[in-house]
Amino acid sequence: MEQLLTDTWLTAPIGGTILLSLIVIMINALKKDSLAAEYWVSLIGIAANIVLAVVVFPDRGTAFSGMVMTGGYASITAILFLTAAGLTILLSREYIEKIGVNFGEFYHLILLATTGMMTFSAGTDLVVTFIGLELMSISLYVLAGISRRHHKGNEAALKYFLLGAFASGFFLYGIALIYGMTSTTNILEIAQNMQAYMSEPLFLTGVGLLLVGFAFKVGAVPFHMWVPDVYEGSPTMVSAFMSTGAKASAFTAFLLIFTATFDIAGTQINTVLAILAVASMVIGNVVALSQNNIKRMLAYSSIAHAGYMLIGLTAGGMMSITGVLFYLISYMFTNIGAFGIAAIIENKEQGGTEIDNFRGLYYRHPALAVMMSIFMFSLVGLPPLAGFFGKYYIFVAAIENGYTWLTIIGVITSMISVYYYLRVVVVMFFQTDEEAEKSSLASSSVFALLLSAAGVLLIGVFPSMVLDWMSRLF
Repeated sequence: MEQLLTDTWLTAPIGGTILLSLIVIMINALKKDSLAAEYWVSLIGIAANIVLAVVVFPDRGTAFSGMVMTGGYASITAILFLTAAGLTILLSREYIEKIGVNFGEFYHLILLATTGMMTFSAGTDLVVTFIGLELMSISLYVLAGISRRHHKGNEAALKYFLLGAFASGFFLYGIALIYGMTSTTNILEIAQNMQAYMSEPLFLTGVGLLLVGFAFKVGAVPFHMWVPDVYEGSPTMVSAFMSTGAKASAFTAFLLIFTATFDIAGTQINTVLAILAVASMVIGNVVALSQNNIKRMLAYSSIAHAGYMLIGLTAGGMMSITGVLFYLISYMFTNIGAFGIAAIIENKEQGGTEIDNFRGLYYRHPALAVMMSIFMFSLVGLPPLAGFFGKYYIFVAAIENGYTWLTIIGVITSMISVYYYLRVVVVMFFQTDEEAEKSSLASSSVFALLLSAAGVLLIGVFPSMVLDWMSRLF
């Protein structure tokens, strides 16, 4: 009993978030006009769970018979997902009313998806990892199609569901093969005999199938075809949450299994990761050049950024883990901010997300144009913004581990991305649109955007704020 209480306390951020989601859905069921109450309860609960994650940070280890990681890495990732959920909810209050999906279930699904993300990234048993993956995925399938009257939203949800279910099948079959070879699903136990297993074709096949499932979830080429259609068709703030929380969850689980636990250096798996990284960087950046819709452009940009982070997974080592986590934190603030501004510009018919709709934004909302510029420059990787240091730490890790050629390709493709990011800045500052009307801004949206911009600037100017925590992950 005492051990159960200890384990429950150590995994309090996960338990607290699922309890919060149940409270929110009960408020929705029992109270009329409950949207405001659900909004505030969600935000307060998220803040409380972030505090819990900070409190249990020093308790690094595992809970529930070694099935779930606690403290350190699990706490950092929990704070990342909870922050993404909090910013998404702040930016969604006015947005969901504007597009007619102001249902209380929206907040409930965000919280359920967040619980899945935390479980997915903290699982040290492949069964727990799969449960987290499915909880996150099913919630996001529903969120993608929550605007039922919008045909593109229905199409996005169906595509995401069908392809996501297909990828989950690969993932589960990979777990089955690994279990058949090792007689365990605990990744820490598997890692102890990794060298012996690496010569077994059955084990390598299982790991390969896991890799396919992860590659789909992070949107890496050639498993990226769903990303632009789903991002464009989903409600903009759902796309923001997918591109930050869901991508970060997949990458942190990917990182935990393939870099922090399994020793894949110098193996065929390492070579495959390098190929995926190059393909994602090249195709993501090149195709983004031709996009006129901001959501599709950010979708292909997301594919390219998956390639940069895959460099970290390929390089391996503690420096890579630190670099990828730093990248994910900076990317979370940057992309939620960019999608948040796109949601403000968007009109009631879920249109208005063309890059041309940003024309003359500086003359209507100077603050929005300045913040959007900060987000675009961070995505490019210009100093002293957070995006620069994210790429810097990954590239340094790659060079130290003998992957200089990967770094060169990363730098070249980053130079390509300058064109499509700066295109948005040029449209906002150097073109005008006399027909565009100046709309009012919700205080919650402004606050969330200011938090995102502050995060990008502070982490860029003072990277040690994050790196100090990174030194105590395991």
